[in-house]
Amino acid sequence: MPKTTLIATHSGSFHTDDVFGVGILMGVFPLHSLIRTRKQDLIDAADFVVDVGGTWDAATGRFDHHQRGFDGARPAHEVDGQTMPGVGYASAGLVWAAHGADYVRAWASANSHSLNAQGVDDIVHSIDHSLVQYLDIVDTGQGDVSPGIFGLSSLIAQLNTHWMEEKGMDGKVKAQLQETRFTEAIAITRKFLDHAISKKVAQISAVDTVRAAPRLVGGKVLHLQEGGMPWTRVVVDEMPEVMFVIYPDSDGDQYQIKTVPVEPGSFTARLDLPQAWAGLRDHELAAVTGVEDSVFCHLNLFIGGARSFDGAVKLAELALV
Repeated sequence: MPKTTLIATHSGSFHTDDVFGVGILMGVFPLHSLIRTRKQDLIDAADFVVDVGGTWDAATGRFDHHQRGFDGARPAHEVDGQTMPGVGYASAGLVWAAHGADYVRAWASANSHSLNAQGVDDIVHSIDHSLVQYLDIVDTGQGDVSPGIFGLSSLIAQLNTHWMEEKGMDGKVKAQLQETRFTEAIAITRKFLDHAISKKVAQISAVDTVRAAPRLVGGKVLHLQEGGMPWTRVVVDEMPEVMFVIYPDSDGDQYQIKTVPVEPGSFTARLDLPQAWAGLRDHELAAVTGVEDSVFCHLNLFIGGARSFDGAVKLAELALV
């Protein structure tokens, strides 16, 4: 019979770093059991221990960061010529560093995706950079990256029981409610993580398609035949001459023309759509552009559209003048 993996973490209130760490191990070891405890003999008997136990040793499955002398951190990196220390680890980061690749491979296998070693490494790094390090920052008090209750760490914390809920409960009932909430927190956290992995896989899978897409209007307009395809990174990094990207919208009833940002995430475009088009729709836009099937131009000039592909190309040609 396959061996059941025993995962232990602390009882009582939970934080996103123990929720995340346990969730990762659950994904890597589908046949598992979970115990939430602070009893050292039960902790010692577990195959993996997260956020409790006073030991960090990935080789033996120990992922705590509260012990005296703990100094685990991501590698230092250069910023504007200065060496900056890496973000210190909490349990989320410790588990992800050790088993993130295993989790990504398990997700890919379950969803019938093929990833090479480089693809797995890229996803692990991306998720750590965009998500996991911020869970660690909040948990260890290195910073408040999401004031109020905005942010995954704060939202997961809302699932903990509070005194009004606990009023009149005996210890056994309270502990059971906490177990239920912990399970809910893991499900929520893994759902967000899995979608983040899925989007990164889609981005990797789209690279060759974007590179091979036809370029129009002297190479300044890229035509993608599928809407929703992630193209920004490839175009920004590899296609400095491309000013606009044309693709069908999700409903299939128009073609959109999108500006290219100067860098991913920036609201500054290499070239805006014309100011005279700002906020216009349908016949108003058609009157200005001369493109009869014009649909709209956003007030901030980063996206527009026409009913036909030819109409969208004509808008691009006019915008380039």
